[in-house]
Amino acid sequence: MVGGGLLARELYRLPEAAPDAILAQSSTSRPLAQQPGPGTVELTPDAAAHPQNGTVRALLQTYFDSINNRDYELWKTAVTRERVQAKPKSTWLNDYRTTRDGSILVYRIDPISDEELRALVGFTSTQDIKDAPAELPEPCVHWRLVLPLTLESGAWKVDTVTGSTTPELSRC
Repeated sequence: MVGGGLLARELYRLPEAAPDAILAQSSTSRPLAQQPGPGTVELTPDAAAHPQNGTVRALLQTYFDSINNRDYELWKTAVTRERVQAKPKSTWLNDYRTTRDGSILVYRIDPISDEELRALVGFTSTQDIKDAPAELPEPCVHWRLVLPLTLESGAWKVDTVTGSTTPELSRC
């Protein structure tokens, strides 16, 4: 019985996080005036245990920084060619004109293949109501979604979100 307990402890122990991983602090709720929270991408211990945690965190930091800074050229470095083609600069600038993202937390990183990962990400977005998602026209929205990550020309990129994953949205 003791042997079984020791074996179970070893099997369910999370690997230690990489030294450069930014681990999430406590996820306390913020007052609406303090939303969306900091723009730093953080990782849960589960996400930090993934061998690609540093790469994923850096990629998503670039992705969210580009949105928060209205930097289309930076955004293009973080996404696949397909996403760039689907969202020309004028459309992108219009879509994100009032968006501010923060409280960004990567919950999990799951391998799909050697060239594909999926990152379960939560974040808070503030925007003018007219720029809010049609399904939740609010000035502050909490998002949870799976972002597909693809290896393209030797670099990880955020790929197009397919219809097979539905984001979870809630009011702040």
